[in-house]
Amino acid sequence: MGILVIGYLLVSLLVVSVVLAVSSVYIEHKKLLSAADGAALAAADSYSIAVGSGGEETTSTLPSLQDASVEDAAAGYLAATGAEARFTRFGIDPETGAPDGRTARVVLTAVVRPPIVNFLVPAGIPIVARADARAELVR
Repeated sequence: MGILVIGYLLVSLLVVSVVLAVSSVYIEHKKLLSAADGAALAAADSYSIAVGSGGEETTSTLPSLQDASVEDAAAGYLAATGAEARFTRFGIDPETGAPDGRTARVVLTAVVRPPIVNFLVPAGIPIVARADARAELVR
């Protein structure tokens, strides 16, 4: 009977440690995604106005984003909010930019070190969060 109790206790501790590790990774990913969303919104506001032709008689103004301005705006937002201090091995991925000239894409990376089972993954678990925000002008 004692062996069954010890076995059940070990299985229970294993389940609890796995649930804690998965929850930790999930929560850190959501925090990183929140930072990426804010940085993408800030970067989408860094547009310049490009005048394009919408036809023969009509000209329309369109917001235009550049890769450098998106990266600078995202880095400025992340520095202002102190995002680097909240994450381990935090970084802005080179994929960050304006792929179509109107959408700001911010890709952030970090590493999560889960509690209790961190000796199993000493380098941590890498996470990536990607957020897009589109620059729009409306009347």
